[in-house]
Amino acid sequence: MKVLHVAAEVYPLIKTGGLADVVAALPAAQAKQGADVRLLLPGFPAVMDAVQGARTVIEIGACFGALRVRLLLARMPGTGLPVYVVEAPYLYRRGGGPYQDSRGEEWPDNLQRFALLGWVAAHLAGQDADPEWIPDIVHAHDWHAAMACAYMAEHTATLAASVFTVHNLAFQGLFPARDWPMLGLASRLMSPAGLEFHGQLSFMKAGLKFADRVTTVSPNYAHEIATHEFGCGLDGVVRGRGADVSGILNGIDTELWNPATDPAIAACYDAERLQGKAACRRALQAELKLDVDEQATLLTVVSRLTSQKGLDLILAALQDLVAAGVQFAVQGTGEPALEAAFRMAQQAHPGRVHVYIGYDEARAHRLVAGADVIAVPSRFEPCGLTQLYGLRYGTLPLVRRVGGLADTVTDATPEALAQGRATGFSFDAATPAAFAVCVRRAVALRADAAAWRAMQATAMAQGLSWAGPARDYLRLYGDVVPAVR
Repeated sequence: MKVLHVAAEVYPLIKTGGLADVVAALPAAQAKQGADVRLLLPGFPAVMDAVQGARTVIEIGACFGALRVRLLLARMPGTGLPVYVVEAPYLYRRGGGPYQDSRGEEWPDNLQRFALLGWVAAHLAGQDADPEWIPDIVHAHDWHAAMACAYMAEHTATLAASVFTVHNLAFQGLFPARDWPMLGLASRLMSPAGLEFHGQLSFMKAGLKFADRVTTVSPNYAHEIATHEFGCGLDGVVRGRGADVSGILNGIDTELWNPATDPAIAACYDAERLQGKAACRRALQAELKLDVDEQATLLTVVSRLTSQKGLDLILAALQDLVAAGVQFAVQGTGEPALEAAFRMAQQAHPGRVHVYIGYDEARAHRLVAGADVIAVPSRFEPCGLTQLYGLRYGTLPLVRRVGGLADTVTDATPEALAQGRATGFSFDAATPAAFAVCVRRAVALRADAAAWRAMQATAMAQGLSWAGPARDYLRLYGDVVPAVR
């Protein structure tokens, strides 16, 4: 099975969220299971500077506003996986982030930048880009790669099938309708039956409408996006695809995230030898200048600081929970108002609250290893990886019961505790009160050392690697390729 993964991010080269982790780990896991896997990435500076042994596959020439476009074939650092890179300096080689400039403004030519990515993917799926390697499956990830599905359906004579994975439906790649001619697609597709979305054009809709199969990153999220509450205006499109939409739960890189070998943490440990976790806790309190308080429940947050992630719920409940003996350690960046509010919380509660505005991978590992509880109180959450890291490290997740959080965390109800199934704490209402009640339940259970250790052992025993999801995707590919051919 020849598989081409198309995405805008891959860890450690380009990362703004969990998408990069998935694109780094899933193809590698599929390669280990015998698939012939390659990646296709935009030629961002970090990508161009890191890939190894690049050679030109084809000179494409001028397109999508760029005077010179080349397709390169190289190797990924670390894994050695083959990677195609779209070299278009005019579109990709610039400062700032992959989607926004240094001021946080969307790049005005994002339509061309990511339409080109999809267009190249479609030509790789044909016979006119690299005739030496033609994929059976083009797996497009999120809106940045979604146009591959439309171009494959409309322009390229190919036997390849397409799979589109929704990592977060809230980010849809919306552009003005007047930009439609830049895509080079038939005008009939700029309609409600095609890419038109409330007077704009939607890349996300291109994936939802034209992919042979649509997946999401958790089974529960696949059901949620077919509802008005979570469908972001596209729930009708999702419902229209029926059984073509399914959910496959994300995994994590269990080698990178492994408390028994993690070089970033103060002391290594595993489920049988948890003394190292206690050392990590003390080291984290010292590093963050939190009171070295064995009785305090240390709760961490490693997240984008946005309302989607429910961080305002934490802020609203924080003062009362600090008074109840909870310590908070927060790392993230996002909405300026939330950043400022967390800074103020740290100033108001020295020794009890620590806030780091930014992202530091090694620090994230220390925060996960040293905490008692890791909070993910999201208003919606396609899958979530943070709670999986928490499970892996025996740091019990405290989550809102939505999306992949509901699929991965078993609430510490009396029944689940008695049956040895509990792995964390869940709440339903997106309110500060519901969050606070859930935290207080965690604080109360932590007072029972034996019950807490039993929950940690259950959490750390969960199968979280990419081996299972990789098999599930390969099985899906095997189902869709004969149907297309």
